This record gives sequence, C-alpha cells and structure tokens, in this order.
Amino acid sequence: MKIKHIKLYHYPMSRSARVKWLLHEILGEDFETETVALRQMAQFTPDFLAKNPNHGVPVLDITYDDGSQQVMYESGAMLIWLADHYGEKGFAPSIDESAARADYLQMMIFGAAWMDMKLWQTRLHQDLLPKTVRNQDFADFNKDKIKNEMEPMLIERLEAHDYICGDHFTAADIMTAHNIQWAGAYGLCRHPALKAYMQRVRARPAYALAFADAADFEG
Repeated sequence: MKIKHIKLYHYPMSRSARVKWLLHEILGEDFETETVALRQMAQFTPDFLAKNPNHGVPVLDITYDDGSQQVMYESGAMLIWLADHYGEKGFAPSIDESAARADYLQMMIFGAAWMDMKLWQTRLHQDLLPKTVRNQDFADFNKDKIKNEMEPMLIERLEAHDYICGDHFTAADIMTAHNIQWAGAYGLCRHPALKAYMQRVRARPAYALAFADAADFEG
C-alpha cells in the first residue's frame, strides 16, 4: 500500500523531532504537523490517550491510499519503518545488505533503547520529577554510564567514518545525533569528533526544518 497522508503529533526538541527530521528528509514539507501542548497536559486528554496510552509524543497518524489508517507511537519504530517504506531515498541499508543492515539496526536500537533510557532517567531526576522523589545520585550514575561507556563507542565510530554506520548518512544518524544533542544539555558528548559530527548533520536542510521551532521549547 502507498501512503496517502501522514500527520505527526509533535513537541519542540522532544523525541518527535527525530521523526520530524526524517520526514523532512524524505518528504520535504509534504506532511502535517500538530503541536501537542505538553506543558498544558494536552497529552492526557481522552482523544490523545486513544492514540497513545503512554501519553507522549511522537504519534504518527498514517492514512493509506485504500483509506485504511494506522497509528504509531514509538519514535525508533517510526524511523525504521519510514526509512524502509521509502527505501528508494537511501536512509537505510536494504535487507540484502546483511552486514550493513545488522550494524544499522544495532545502532538504531542502541540509540532508541539504551542511550535514550539513560538520558531519560537523567532528565527525570534532574528536571521533571517532584523534588521530593528526585535522586541526584541516580542521575549522576546515568550520566557516568553515558560518559564512560557510550561516548567512547560513538567517538571510535566517528573518528573512523563521517557517519555512525559508515560514510553514508542514514536514519540511524538521526537517532544518534538527537541523543548527542540531548546529552549536550548535561555537559556530555563534547569530544571534538562528536562536535564535528554534529556540525555535519546540522548542515542538512532537513535538520534546520526539524528544529526550527526549538525556541518554542518549554522544559
């Protein structure tokens, strides 16, 4: 089936920016975006919870050319699926490129699960939870894991190649770069190889479109 229409439920600088970035890479501006007022708790309305019971963004509404619809609410799954659906755009190795595909999927899931989880726990315990239940030691533990275990792995890859899976930009770079940018808010991922990488990806027009609303972010 072909896609007739895509609508992204989005909030500036959040995980939905990952998906917005890839959509801009693939479709330019030929998709719909609706900003969800997270600070005003719009994600807890019945209509939104019917789309995403986990009350967060992104949410992707997909309408196919036969009239059927689908809802997705995991950013990593969206990146993998969009890159595959629009495989002719070249943002993911094909299944026939077995070794490259395995490496790409590994880095995509590493970013969506392991590194994202450490960043999210840091954000919870430094910024979001009520102060009575925050645990700064736990936040520091997560930051240390990023600095001492994850950063060296990323640096090794990006000293060897321009992009996270080699010399070609893929959707895994969107996941990786978003996490590096997020980590920068906590003083992490400041190595020259990571800074040079971020300069490369930020030069992409789709990046500028995806983060054009950054000034509207309310943390």
